[in-house]
Amino acid sequence: MKVGVLSVQGAFAEMAAHWRAQGAETFEIRQLSDLDRGMDLLALPGGESTVQGKLLKDLGLFDPLKAKIDGGLPVYATCAGLILLAEKIDDPGRRDDTRPEKWFGALPVAVRRNAYGRQLGSFTMRGDFDGKHDFPMTFIRAPAITDVLSPDVEVLSTFDGAPTAVRWRNITGFTWHPELNAMA
Repeated sequence: MKVGVLSVQGAFAEMAAHWRAQGAETFEIRQLSDLDRGMDLLALPGGESTVQGKLLKDLGLFDPLKAKIDGGLPVYATCAGLILLAEKIDDPGRRDDTRPEKWFGALPVAVRRNAYGRQLGSFTMRGDFDGKHDFPMTFIRAPAITDVLSPDVEVLSTFDGAPTAVRWRNITGFTWHPELNAMA
């Protein structure tokens, strides 16, 4: 498997290491020509979604990646990557050019940024994930999925009754960081 890891900002090194540990070949996506390499999966790491989104647009990567996602390329997204994919961003804060209502809009969920608190409020817990029990989950300034906007979205994990990982068509998205934990 060949995994293209968005590497403009955030935890891309950890994401690439995670996929290499799964036996995948990885490469960094930093500029438009990187998309010529072809990939079996696009990995969108955690980080700052607004910064990542702006950089994607500034570097000319946004539209080609959106076309690939909408065309069915499998996507694996954590934290900020999930925010980039969400159909709706429920931010109580001000809307301006740096805080859009959505970026790719490819995943039918609504999310709220930093819903589990600030950086110091980050935590690890154990829970059920995709049929596995006692699975480690690391939340770092994590977004919350506030609404599932299609009955076809499969909920893979929850915390306090709210979805924390979902799968829909070609997209798997996490509010937490599985790349920071052993995927046993």
